[in-house]
Amino acid sequence: MFKTLITSMIICCIMDSHAQSTKLIVRAKAKDAKFIGTGIGGAYVIVRNNLTGEILAKGLTTGTSGNTDLIMKKPFSRGQSLTDSTTAKFEASINISEPTFVDIEVLAPINRKSAAVKGSTQIWLIPGKPILGEGIVIEVPGFILDVLYPNTHQVIKLDTVKKGLLTFKASLTMTCGCPITKGGVWNADDITINAVVKKEGVKLGEEPLHLTAEPNIFEGSLSVKEKGNYELLIYAYDPKTGNTAVDKINFVLQ
Repeated sequence: MFKTLITSMIICCIMDSHAQSTKLIVRAKAKDAKFIGTGIGGAYVIVRNNLTGEILAKGLTTGTSGNTDLIMKKPFSRGQSLTDSTTAKFEASINISEPTFVDIEVLAPINRKSAAVKGSTQIWLIPGKPILGEGIVIEVPGFILDVLYPNTHQVIKLDTVKKGLLTFKASLTMTCGCPITKGGVWNADDITINAVVKKEGVKLGEEPLHLTAEPNIFEGSLSVKEKGNYELLIYAYDPKTGNTAVDKINFVLQ
């Protein structure tokens, strides 16, 4: 038993002595937009040994969302880099003694739980062979959507609803935090954003929201005539990219 333990310790020491530090860069990029970095809270990255499940590295992407002209406006050719020294990334040094198949997972944007999407890929890491530059780029689809008004379980007096039209308001941004404006790089006219209202579980109607004078802020209204418990679901959909988002709250008319 003692000899077996000593032998195992010797083998482990030999393996550790042959381990090499292998650098890896991972980035999360919003679909049809820019990189997810410090400004929106970052993407959380986990690198796991596929065979054992051991976590080899973990942490947040930090840095800027990148250069808008470079990423969104200029033609892209093979070998061209979409990043610079400030573009958001997670960099790890992983000690491995033999080629290791790893799972790489990102959750982004990590600080916006209702909008956070998980993306993943797999790759072989080779001891001492770094994956730098652009690194591994994982695309994150969707939008960040928040219902602003009514707020959760807000009680609204029916006699305060002007002309029986309840106004609802929502905020919509790209997953990287980039603004949605009329005619801008991310054009509000390309995105369908609708509100579905239910009373006591029965659908009353579906109405569009339109961009206000403020970037990212959309507004709409629906006729309401009765007191009761209501549910407001707002969704966003871009038919060109397939980006979607949903937020839902409940409120009360009294």
